[in-house]
Amino acid sequence: MLGDSVASPTIWIITVVVTVGVLLVDLLIIGRRPHEPSMKEVSTHLAFFIGLAVVFGLALWFFAEPHELSPAPGPEFFAGWLTEYSLSVDNLFIFLIIMSKFSVPRQYQQTALMIGIVLALIMRAVFILVGAAAINQFSWVFYVFGAFLIFTAFKLAKEGGEDEEEYEENKLIKFVEKRFPATKEYDGTKLFTKENGKRLITPMFLVILTLGTTDLLFALDSIPAIYGLTKDPYLVFTANIFALMGLRQLYFLIGGLLQRLIFLSYGLAFLLGFIGVKLVMHALHENQLPFINGGEHIEAAWLEIPIWLSLAVIVGTLAVTTVASLAVSRNRDQKELAAETGPRRDWENG
Repeated sequence: MLGDSVASPTIWIITVVVTVGVLLVDLLIIGRRPHEPSMKEVSTHLAFFIGLAVVFGLALWFFAEPHELSPAPGPEFFAGWLTEYSLSVDNLFIFLIIMSKFSVPRQYQQTALMIGIVLALIMRAVFILVGAAAINQFSWVFYVFGAFLIFTAFKLAKEGGEDEEEYEENKLIKFVEKRFPATKEYDGTKLFTKENGKRLITPMFLVILTLGTTDLLFALDSIPAIYGLTKDPYLVFTANIFALMGLRQLYFLIGGLLQRLIFLSYGLAFLLGFIGVKLVMHALHENQLPFINGGEHIEAAWLEIPIWLSLAVIVGTLAVTTVASLAVSRNRDQKELAAETGPRRDWENG
């Protein structure tokens, strides 16, 4: 599996080791000094991770050799990274609700997010390997991925205007809450504690479990989406790493701004639909199903959407969605403020 990649086994190992090292350092620093980060702190760290992703993508663009699974490594990485990042921003809505539901103190939220991100990376790595294996063995899986993304896009667009507060605990969390005794109070960042000689789980345990399993559900659409942009498991893996690395800082930096991105769900729905159609078109081009075109490939140039066009659609959609959201939100806020203050009298204006 590692050989079917733009990266050699050695590069894979180096990437995994560096990722684990960065995560361990981050965990040790946060674990030693739980705190609510300042805007300067999160801005600096976020700029570092984004800069690192840009440098990594440019290095792939100029130095990575094209491969059968990755004809354009650099553009494919940027398309995948931007898609994963935008989906991660949407996921922050749910993370905010989870933190609020469990009443997580602000100084402990970094720890919860960090451990949740580590769990997410592990689970996504499994998803990526399974997806790569399925693609290598069964070309028809692109039909499944494409249909699923189109369905998800339709569902996301339909629910885009609904209240984000409709989060509901998954069955695993409900099972754990019923079967395992837990304290009602936090014991720092500890996952377990003792009360009256009994070992109990803490609310922090439930928060981290909720964040990890929730991200697993998010991966059900994000992993097929990125496989619609690149078939190289190394690019899929690194795009997910860079998207998740800056997620914790983004959570603290734009928590209030999230409420203003009112069209984000619609923009993401369009992107997922676009990638879903792209996957179906690719599946037709690589078709081996006997009941479609007699089991033969459908040779048509228009069935293969070039990566530069995909990258342009992704950047354009995110830009339009963000600008439109902020413009409409600002106009709405001004109208609400005017309604609260009422019309000003002439004598008030001097």
